[in-house]
Amino acid sequence: MHTYRTHKCNELRKANVGEEVKLSGWIHRKRDHGGLLFIDLRDTYGVTQCVVNIEENKDILEKAEHTRNESVITITGKVVDRLEGTVNPKMETGEIEVTVDKFEILSESAVLPLQVNSEEDSGEETRLKYRFLDLRRPKMQRKIRLRSAMNAFIREQMVGQGFTEFNTPILTASSPEGARDYLVPSRVHPGQFYALPQAPQQFKQLLMGAGFDRYFQIAPCFRDEDGRADRTPGEFYQLDFEMSFVTQDDIFEAIEPVTYNIFEKFSDFTGEKKEVSTAPFRRIKYKESMEKYGSDKPDLRNPLIIDNVTEVFKTDITEFKAFKGIAQSGGVVRAIKVANVADKPRSFFDKLNAWAQGEGQPGLGYLIFDENNESKGALSKFLDSAKTELQEITGAGANDALFFIANKKAAEANKFAGLARTKIAEELDLIDTSKIEICWIVDFPMYEFDEEHQKIDFSHNPFSTPQGGMDDLMNKDPLDIVAYQYDLVINGYEVASGGIRNSKAYVMEKAFAIAGYDRSVLEEKFSGMLNAFQYGAPPHGGAALGIDRMIMILTEDTNIREVIAFPMNQKAQDLLMQAPNNVNEEQLKELHLKLDLPLELGEEEE
Repeated sequence: MHTYRTHKCNELRKANVGEEVKLSGWIHRKRDHGGLLFIDLRDTYGVTQCVVNIEENKDILEKAEHTRNESVITITGKVVDRLEGTVNPKMETGEIEVTVDKFEILSESAVLPLQVNSEEDSGEETRLKYRFLDLRRPKMQRKIRLRSAMNAFIREQMVGQGFTEFNTPILTASSPEGARDYLVPSRVHPGQFYALPQAPQQFKQLLMGAGFDRYFQIAPCFRDEDGRADRTPGEFYQLDFEMSFVTQDDIFEAIEPVTYNIFEKFSDFTGEKKEVSTAPFRRIKYKESMEKYGSDKPDLRNPLIIDNVTEVFKTDITEFKAFKGIAQSGGVVRAIKVANVADKPRSFFDKLNAWAQGEGQPGLGYLIFDENNESKGALSKFLDSAKTELQEITGAGANDALFFIANKKAAEANKFAGLARTKIAEELDLIDTSKIEICWIVDFPMYEFDEEHQKIDFSHNPFSTPQGGMDDLMNKDPLDIVAYQYDLVINGYEVASGGIRNSKAYVMEKAFAIAGYDRSVLEEKFSGMLNAFQYGAPPHGGAALGIDRMIMILTEDTNIREVIAFPMNQKAQDLLMQAPNNVNEEQLKELHLKLDLPLELGEEEE
């Protein structure tokens, strides 16, 4: 018989009754039922119920009783039918149990800092510090196995589309790509640094210049940026791909079936099969998305739409000064129609108004149309005269309500209207969780105005090409230039970003000059690409899909750390490995480094 097991803990069935077997795993749970001690034995495959008869195996009983949960054991025994009424149909092995004849402790567990056999989560700090225990929990194992299965499926899909998988360097050069680099000092080149790649952007474009045509990899990326619920600090993984001799349409046609197949295959992870958007995915222009949904990553499961009612308040139809003054001074007024809420109590509307004030707004004005289509509510006396025009624009009717957002700055109005759209939908449970809604956001502006530094800068990706080519760069206001840039949005999350690349050196030079980067910066930071473009670079483009974020959508988690085996916390700390940590003077000396640390709070400079 095998040293540790004849079967895994998910394998035994009624057909095995009468067999002598050996199982190894962790003690998941123990239950003392008088004359019997039940042990649920767990390995990564499943659970088997084992039974110690107190009268027949007193020595085993004493040993088992004093062995803590999560200790690793091997048991030998006979497979028997469960007694009538004790069959557990929810377990794969629920029709049988194993009577224990031998009980061997392979590794004893200390007192547990968290409960592995509980579905309830412990505090995040404890879970991350003892991640190896947290990962033993069956629900966490399912998530990590989902990642493995999805990565294998992605490779199958991409190879089937004619893509070649590459591995690009991890130690590379620092470049201005939006986020802060993680820097690695060089021992053999004093004073110089490598950078961990924020993305394989330059390398994949160089591969196109090298003639490989279709590239992909499941790539690690490193960015020194703050964490949030849908973004982990430090590192993440993406399905990175690039294609030569393609238009934007070609890229969409190549990646849409891959995306659909991923979500169609794994959309039942939570137990409910989801309806997945079919290709071709809906395309929404950036400007339209901001105005209709208040976001460039709209959740299309939410049926609410934002309408522009500014023109109504530019006229003399209404004398409501608050909205009229904003509209006539160049600002905007947005309205969100919400159906069948006229019968909601006053507290519903007051709660939304209080929420808006908590977001730093003066409130969330509303107009209600009762069952007779008569207007009511706090704004009724001001807006009744504009009722017809407002209903024509928004489609509101009897039993509906309109919520209003006004601001002198369109961008701020759009942003808050998007937040209000989401909040109202959540309060009314309008978001259809039975669907996975996928769309493209296209026609991003190439540049934006950086308020902090008071300058024009790239808004999306510095390597994308303007839709009007060199003519746009030479003759248009930079803030009016639209690029071949796009995002793939799924259930309100940005899952991918990409673009058609700038493959001409002189166009790239002009694009960077507009953003304040002269030729010397290009030669220092992007010399490899500049050189490649001088030797015949094909037109090319691509994108990168976030692996972690796709898994988070499939598992319906709202915290991305739930789907990563060993994530950092929001402060970019690995609590398990105690990283980052200090290094000794000898290591610093080897790297030709001296520390210049900030003064501690309360410490005076000598």
